[in-house]
Amino acid sequence: MDKLVYTAASGLRAHMAAQAAIANNMANASTTGFKADRVRFDQLYLIGQGLETRRPTSEEVIDADRNPGTVQQTGRPLDVAMAGNAWLAVQATDGSEAYTRRGDLSIAASGVLETGDGFPVMGSGGPITVPPADKVQIAADGTISILPLGAEKGTEMQVIDKLRLVSPQGSDTLKGLDNLLHVNGGGTLPENMDAKVEVGALEGSNVDMTQALVDMIQNQRSYEVQANLLKEAKNMDESGASVMRMPS
Repeated sequence: MDKLVYTAASGLRAHMAAQAAIANNMANASTTGFKADRVRFDQLYLIGQGLETRRPTSEEVIDADRNPGTVQQTGRPLDVAMAGNAWLAVQATDGSEAYTRRGDLSIAASGVLETGDGFPVMGSGGPITVPPADKVQIAADGTISILPLGAEKGTEMQVIDKLRLVSPQGSDTLKGLDNLLHVNGGGTLPENMDAKVEVGALEGSNVDMTQALVDMIQNQRSYEVQANLLKEAKNMDESGASVMRMPS
């Protein structure tokens, strides 16, 4: 009986986690560069803040759907869409290096180049700082050049840094709760010298809303099955107790 109750309770907990993941996917259907959480019926690892891991008992989130989203042209010079399997290195909130496909870049008041969700973009020697400039441009290989502020006419663009672009292929990586890709167990990915970006374009979310709705319905039905199992366990326990009750 205890095993039946434990199985049912574990299933309920797992389906609640799955429903939260599906809801998160749907909420980020229009988020630039977002990769949908994957939900599976297995014993899997879920990476959390600070790269701490835990082992759930059944269905929970692990990693993300790596398929690319739709690329849309914006014409904005600081918008970049990573080509192929390239990912952009950023600095996570704990100071470690992490990776994203979000390319809506902007320059903060401090001069730090950031993604749209506020993570500093990594260059050849750490977070990229852009000096005051009349013009900033990014080349297809990720090289960043500026026209210094107040430069005379005819002054050539000056290279200041290069986007750190990596490939996770062949590496053990997981998606974190911060929606960034992390190396499992810590560490960094090697730079991909052949990686390219499409300037003036952004990759959208790869969430399939139709599939997300189907997943939500299926998960809800599975939740109801587990809830009924727990109810039956309770009824069986009460029936057994009544049989053992001594007559007065």
